[in-house]
This record gives sequence, structure tokens and C-alpha cells, in this order.
Amino acid sequence: MNQPVAFVGAGPGDPELITVKGRRLLEEADRVVYAGSLVPEALLQYCGKEVLAFDSAPLTLEKTHALLKEGYEAGQKVVRLHTGDPGLYGALHEQMALLDRDNIAYVVIPGVSAAFAAAAAMNSVLTIPEISQTVILTRLEGRTPVPEREKLAALASHRTTMLIYLSVQRIEEVVAELCTHYPADTPVMVAYRVGWPDQKFLRATLETIAALVRSEQIGRQALILVGDVFGAKSTEAGGKRSKLYDKSFSHQFRDAEKSG
Repeated sequence: MNQPVAFVGAGPGDPELITVKGRRLLEEADRVVYAGSLVPEALLQYCGKEVLAFDSAPLTLEKTHALLKEGYEAGQKVVRLHTGDPGLYGALHEQMALLDRDNIAYVVIPGVSAAFAAAAAMNSVLTIPEISQTVILTRLEGRTPVPEREKLAALASHRTTMLIYLSVQRIEEVVAELCTHYPADTPVMVAYRVGWPDQKFLRATLETIAALVRSEQIGRQALILVGDVFGAKSTEAGGKRSKLYDKSFSHQFRDAEKSG
């Protein structure tokens, strides 16, 4: 019986941020199809010496699918290696549709998204009680359209923690959209090439971030993180504690909330 094609999240760049399961699948793979422009080749060190590795960066969706199909039909263990998490801006839906059409089985192994890697690298959190309990992951409209109800200005009305992908090259437009609801002094972080050796992190406000991004010549492969949580120092937020570990909070309820 043929092994299902495995979509594996490689993480944001650091080869050690791949999951244990993802690494095992790479070690066992006969064929790996990866986007060389985004996935570090260092991850291929986990593969066996006889692995067939294909860089999909210059390929169309159809040609990438043909490589997966060829390996599957040959009885090979096939891994499609994605940057970050496959389900987030990874064109996964289109690939699964083609596999479904050709009756090819597949599984998806999650990965660490740049959003969570960036917050961790900057010793920040995305939620703080009474400051923000909601996180929005979004992007500006580009070649890929965005539903009208999800325009950046509409989402900004919530004034919660927002993580904006694939938009740093239009930082002035991002700022203009956000400033329809967020104050100009709202903290902003820009994380460039998270997990890579040349990663860079900028801290500013909505008022100053565009000039800083331009001066640092960041035009792609960067994530924009916006919200009051990024300006809350641990000493200031000390009184805004989650009830999860409160001594008056029954452990039965605590366990139920954690599992939820």
C-alpha cells in the first residue's frame, strides 16, 4: 500500500524548530519537494543520502503536483516541506484539491509559524488578561484577494493583537489602514527572517515604524506585529494575571480550561 504524501511544516527558518514527527518523516523520506526560497537547505541534512530532493520555488502548482504524484505512484515516501505551518498562507488547499482529484492520500504535520517564533524571540506574549485576549492573523490584499469584510481597516476596529503577514513592502499602507482605529502610539514590532542567521527585529510605534522599516531596507520576508501587548512590561502587567493558576481557582476547572 502506498504511503500518503506528508505535508510537513518546517518552521520559520531555524532547523531545530521542526517537530519531532516532521524530522522523522524527513529521515524516512525517499522524495522531498521543498520551496528553496523559503525553506533552509539545512533541513535536508535530516534526510537520508539517497533522498531525491526537488526545489519547487521555480515550479508552477501543476509541476509541483506532478512531482508528488510521481513519487506516490512509485511507492516512495514523499514529503512536501513547507515553511512555517502548512495551513497558513501555504497554498495548501490548492495542493490538496489536486491530490483529492487523483485519489492520492495525504497527511498534514503542523509546524511553528513565524508569528509564534517572532513573539518568542522577542520575549513577548500575544495575549495578556485585560489587555488583549484575541489574536488576528491577516494580510493586505495583493495578487491574492481578501474578502471585503476582512480588509485591514475593518479588522483594526477590534484594536486587538494583530499579526500581519506578506505586507511589509507596503508598510505605509498598513499604517494608514491601522491608524483608522489604533492610536499612533500603539506598539509595533517587525520581525525579519525569523529563525534565520540574519534575523532582525524592530520595535517602534505606528507613528514611527514605516520610517524605521525603510531605513533598515526591509522589503520582504517580514512579519508585522501590532498591539498593546507589545508595549506592556512584565512589571506593569503583573496585576493582570490569568486565573489559570490562581490559588482560588479549582484544579478541576483549571485542567478543563487548559484542555479546551
